[in-house]
Parts: sequence; structure tokens; C-alpha cells
Amino acid sequence: MRTYLDAKAMAKSLREAMRETGVDVSHSAVLELVARQFGLPNWNVLSARIEGENAADVKAAAAGAAAFGFEPPVPIVRIFDEAKAREFYCGFMGFRVDWEHRFGDDFPLYCQVSRANVKLHLSEHAGDATPGGNMVVFMTGLAAFNAELKAKNYRYMKPGIQAQDWGDEMQVTDPFNNRMRFIERRAV
Repeated sequence: MRTYLDAKAMAKSLREAMRETGVDVSHSAVLELVARQFGLPNWNVLSARIEGENAADVKAAAAGAAAFGFEPPVPIVRIFDEAKAREFYCGFMGFRVDWEHRFGDDFPLYCQVSRANVKLHLSEHAGDATPGGNMVVFMTGLAAFNAELKAKNYRYMKPGIQAQDWGDEMQVTDPFNNRMRFIERRAV
């Protein structure tokens, strides 16, 4: 059963059905009809509800659908050399080390690095990840980030930006052949 969160889809479906019967109704008129179907005075009230002005209703609906939530994933990236990993991720990419773990002296490193909202787990443990991984990081300000990286004059990586159908993309490959694709999506 549809709820008010499906209002735009309902309006589109209603307008198409009316066209099939020879009745041409404007999009705004159909939106007003859908609002009335929900017992609301007009589209503005329904739109405010959809956009979250009545956040309690939205949260209650979401809580009824699922009693759990997800956080952004944290990829595990296989590394082989701690010094090269620090040079690349901290020196070149601008990440900081949040924490480190080793099971003992002279054991493999497992650590978290982060920059803004991006968190990565770097691991020297053979079973944690496969070298040559590929990840996507959606972002804004790709040109500025690219300029920052170029200014560092890192001898092993000179990334550029390429225009793709989905947006501008900059690929960066770490010393262990793991690729990070930074993408700034195109406005639709």
C-alpha cells in the first residue's frame, strides 16, 4: 500500500491515466488532487510532510520498516609496507591515522586512516583483503582536491580528472595497486 511518501509517483501515475482517457490535467493540479486524497488541504502541506518538516512521522514510518540502521562502510585495504602506506595515505592523500593495532611486537599493522567523512582500514594481514581493490568515493570539490594533490608533487602519482557520463572522476592508485575513484556527480 502506498503512503504519502509515494505522493509524487502517485501524481505521475494519475496524470498518465487521465491522459489515456483524454483528460489533460496540469502537473500542479494532479499534485493538489493527491494531497486531498491524503486528507490534506493542499500540495504545500503534503510536500512539507514529505520533506521532513514532520520528522516524527517519517522516523516512525522508518522505525516500523526496520529496527536497525547502517553507517557508511569502511573498506579494508591490503598494504604490504607500512612506510609506503604512510607516505601515500598520510603524506600524499592527506589522511590522518586514527588508531593502530598490532597483536604483538613485530606483528602486522592494522590501522584506521581518515579524512573528512572517508575512513579506511589499512591491513598488513594477508587474510583481510586482496590487493588490487577498487573503491568509489563520492565528493564535491574534486578540482580543488586534484589541485591539492598535484601541488604535493608526489613522484609516484600525478592524478588527473576525466569527464565521465556520471560526473568528473579522478583515479588514484596506492603503492599496493588499490584504486580509489573520487567522483563528483553531475547535477541532473
